[in-house]
Amino acid sequence: MKLMPGTVFPLGATYDGNGTNFAIFSETADKVQLCLFDENGKEERIDLTEQTAYCWHCYITEIQPGQRYGYRIHGPWDPANGHRFNPAKLLLDPYAKAIEGNVNWDKAVFPYAEPDPLSGPDKADSAPFVPRSLVTDPYFDWAGSQKPNTPFDETVIYETHVKGFSQAHPEIPEEIRGTYAALGHPAAIEYFKKLGVTAIELLPVHHFVHDHYLVEKGLKNYWGYNSIGYFAPHSEYAPVGRQVQHFKQMVKALHEAGIEVILDVVYNHTAEGNHFGPMLSFRGIDNRAYYRLVEETPQFYMDYTGTGNSLNMRHPHALQMVMDSLRYWITDMQVDGFRFDLASTLARELHDVDRLSSFFDIIQQDPLISQVKLIAEPWDVGEGGYQVGKFPPKWCEWNGKYRDTMRDFWRSAEGTLPKFARRFTGSAELYENTGRRPYASVNFITAHDGFTLNDLVSYNDKHNEQNQQNNEDGTDDNRAWNSGHEGATDDENINRFRQQRKRNFLATLLLSQGMPMLLGGDEFSRTQHGNNNAYCQDNEISWFNWENTDEELAAFTAELIDFRRQHPVFRRRHWFGDENKSHTEGQEIEWFQPNGEYMQEQSWADTHNKCITIFLSGDINAVDRFGELIVDDDFLVFFNAALNNVEFVIPTELQGKEWVKVLDTADGGFSEEDSPPVENTVNVVEHSMVVLFSQRQGG
Repeated sequence: MKLMPGTVFPLGATYDGNGTNFAIFSETADKVQLCLFDENGKEERIDLTEQTAYCWHCYITEIQPGQRYGYRIHGPWDPANGHRFNPAKLLLDPYAKAIEGNVNWDKAVFPYAEPDPLSGPDKADSAPFVPRSLVTDPYFDWAGSQKPNTPFDETVIYETHVKGFSQAHPEIPEEIRGTYAALGHPAAIEYFKKLGVTAIELLPVHHFVHDHYLVEKGLKNYWGYNSIGYFAPHSEYAPVGRQVQHFKQMVKALHEAGIEVILDVVYNHTAEGNHFGPMLSFRGIDNRAYYRLVEETPQFYMDYTGTGNSLNMRHPHALQMVMDSLRYWITDMQVDGFRFDLASTLARELHDVDRLSSFFDIIQQDPLISQVKLIAEPWDVGEGGYQVGKFPPKWCEWNGKYRDTMRDFWRSAEGTLPKFARRFTGSAELYENTGRRPYASVNFITAHDGFTLNDLVSYNDKHNEQNQQNNEDGTDDNRAWNSGHEGATDDENINRFRQQRKRNFLATLLLSQGMPMLLGGDEFSRTQHGNNNAYCQDNEISWFNWENTDEELAAFTAELIDFRRQHPVFRRRHWFGDENKSHTEGQEIEWFQPNGEYMQEQSWADTHNKCITIFLSGDINAVDRFGELIVDDDFLVFFNAALNNVEFVIPTELQGKEWVKVLDTADGGFSEEDSPPVENTVNVVEHSMVVLFSQRQGG
């Protein structure tokens, strides 16, 4: 090996075929040592003498992919001023493309002398107990594979977990279950294609840490919202050293099937926690640069996430790291978009959430990042953190108001009809004034965080006892209804009603304007037995049970997705037009009472009103991507969230058209293709919805 000065760019370990360039940022360090490890764990330390613009760098010939390495950073131990350097602790490269191993929770991984985190530094060597960074091979044959670039209005997202989806899948070889390779397996791809989803949104795959308190209880951080490596695919989902290649192969296979890959990313905090936490990477490299510290008392961390710390997006190098990470996953790993966990944290300026913060400005002008799908979870736990509807124009958002309203409506909560109408039509009051389209609203009924759809209609209360937190974790605001019995039951009437209610939720979701997101497994009644916070359950509670699936519901869901695909009236790219026009003037949407009369102000104000008819015109007044005028069928949608059957009257001005029932959630779902035309009234069973269509000329 020959040691050479190397270059400051790119940061991280970069293999070029002859050797590897190493570069790491630290503004306050006195000395930086690169630590190389052989297969037996023997360590060689190399002092980095080259420093450019606060970045330390070198180039070493003969260093090949698979080389294990880390850093030891020397500098002041001065917690009172925010400095926590401790060269006894081996540190991960923030730009490591692959990481090997998990944290072994020995006391040596903590940087301070016990028991006081503000006391002197701990001198024990942490190297035997912490993961290693790995040099990776950047070369991969994409063989002409291209991103699907699915239009937003045609996108249907399937939120799932790499391990949970395939861990118990009987058609996937046992040796690859629970891995990236399993998601790229033909059996998985065939399932996604049959269901009809266009994108899979993966729970965090950035390398993460299993929390100390969970490991002590025999649990794990299953969801993965505890990142420590923003460039490295999580190591437990692939053979050691093969994470990058296997992840790329998964993406390639999904892209070839026309399916996009969206990553749930956690740039708001890291696994190092608060001042009591371990020293694994950022804290020992440059604590003040990477973390938001309390201004008056910088030995403590600002915590907008409830996890102990927040990344310091106001520091240029911390901000650069996030942007470099995003670009890496877009270019090298070829992903199609990101869902940003607790995204409000990224814009934090003291107690305010500033939509024009540096983070959003940089993304707006970045030619790569600005062109992929950007989805915000628009809240955090800090003051003023709930920011639904306030993100910049190119952003889509998880619409928590949609989830809450639809849950309330379908459990017969009073006074929900006006909110229901706004959510069903895309939440224009949230997004239209910011220049966004209806698909800015990512609509969902359930997500990984909370009840599954099956549990939403089977439980009133959470049952999180197996999390070993006295059932105190997880939200109590479930807006759920157990349909008459808490948990599983043999009562046929209750089970029949639950199936009807699942169909209500799924049909509402897929027929609402916006971008629908389906929680993986909801399509076949996956249950977590009432656990609404299964973040630590790496077991059968969270894994998909493929031996016990609801095939009828899965078929219904696939039909719904295909129905939405065929009918652009349910996935408009533009907002509805002037609602003050009458039907004869070409109104695109109209609202009626069950008796067939127009909804009036007093009808909307009636808090007991739980029924409505919606007319959707197939004359969409827009063109498709090829410039052709979009013409669809006309639809009437009857919603009955009341506890009694309701006879709906087709409005007089629409009775001259031939209406055919296409969907009835109380009658099993979709109707036969040769169903006869309906008369002028339609009986809608309690807690159900019915859809009629009338074919337009040329539709």
